[in-house]
Amino acid sequence: MIQNTASTSMNIPNSDLPRVVIIGAGFAGLQIARNIDTHQYQIVLIDKYNYHTFQPLLYQVASAGLEPDSIAYPIRKILRKKKNTYFRLTEVEHIDFDQSTIETTIGKLAYDKLIIATGATNNFFNNEAIERNSLPMKTVVDALDLRSKILGNFEKALNTKDLAKREELMNFVIVGAGPTGVELAGALAELKNKILPKDFPDLDLKGMQINLIEASDKVLAAMSEPSSEKAYQYLKQLGVQVWTNTFVTDYTDNVVTTSGKTSFKADTLVWAAGVAGTFPTGIHESEIGKGNRVIVDEYCLMKGSNNVYVVGDASLIESDLYPKGLPMLGSVAKQQGHYIAKTLNNEAKKVEAKPFIYNDQGTMATIGRNKAVVELSAFKSQGLIAWFLWMAIHLMLLVGFRNRAVVFINWAWNYINYNNGLRLIIRPFESENVDNDVGSITSTQ
Repeated sequence: MIQNTASTSMNIPNSDLPRVVIIGAGFAGLQIARNIDTHQYQIVLIDKYNYHTFQPLLYQVASAGLEPDSIAYPIRKILRKKKNTYFRLTEVEHIDFDQSTIETTIGKLAYDKLIIATGATNNFFNNEAIERNSLPMKTVVDALDLRSKILGNFEKALNTKDLAKREELMNFVIVGAGPTGVELAGALAELKNKILPKDFPDLDLKGMQINLIEASDKVLAAMSEPSSEKAYQYLKQLGVQVWTNTFVTDYTDNVVTTSGKTSFKADTLVWAAGVAGTFPTGIHESEIGKGNRVIVDEYCLMKGSNNVYVVGDASLIESDLYPKGLPMLGSVAKQQGHYIAKTLNNEAKKVEAKPFIYNDQGTMATIGRNKAVVELSAFKSQGLIAWFLWMAIHLMLLVGFRNRAVVFINWAWNYINYNNGLRLIIRPFESENVDNDVGSITSTQ
């Protein structure tokens, strides 16, 4: 139970209950905060944003299909009925494990239990040119920047007489053919085929190109061969140019250089090729494994600790089934969040903890209208049924009835009318708006 002066520097009252500090309000952190028994614990949730983001639909914000308030939900509203629960809008800069304290931008705070749920950030594989010049898509701000860039480029293309410059403005390169890259490529293709001709009737959109570049030998590499092949066919039907077994080596002066002989002149390069765990300083190098993820045991406890848990994309649990660690997916984070809440609740009741077991719920991706691939534990589907299933599952996973209702109405309206969002340029994109801070410690998952 916290009784030291560090506990009050963030205006968190002392308590007779053990204090659980959760860093990150993503899928894992939010699940813990919502399910932990606050009759047994005092909860402090910390994030650098005051909202939870449903990251799987960021690409729809970027492609103007949804507004950001459809996929973001205020953290304080989620927790307002939880007693003994406090939220602080700040960033954690350092963890002192010896003193059981965290150092934030607004002060220090002591903890009895610490849960690191800081998620992942972009992994540019030490390529400074790509990091500096590309656009990521990990946050709402990233998605809005990308949307402004996309829409602004078509306005610029309409106003230029230089044909080469016009094509450069309308060329898009997406690096990484995982679900994020595939879904964004499909959304851009539908913009080109169905939406933009209505908005820009005097612009020849035949010059618009969408290039999807993947280092492995297939798109959606984590899925089965039939699903990957079907996704590839859908992309080709929509007019997306897919380049497999290809690495992007440089992006300077709007020239995308690859490992092959092909290069692209494009004003927009979207980076969806890799992620790495992110967390505050204080964790020793020996405790960090592949993908910059913190090594934890089967109880999600950090090595040598009995009160520090790491969950979600920031954690690395290696096993015979997952020698490279559990996949960096929202389903893993949600399950770990539920597990930690249950574990702590049981600990308060003197019930012995059981190891965490991941239940693989499958993978899915949508490529466009009536086009999706779904692989669940006992069910596989492609096409229209998969598309409706993808929509239903994502609607259920959204936080808040309002968000579910808004997204459902938007999707239904867009399906009937082929009218994909409002396409407002709220703020013109400027390159200095882009913040590729790979050290951001509260990118949540």
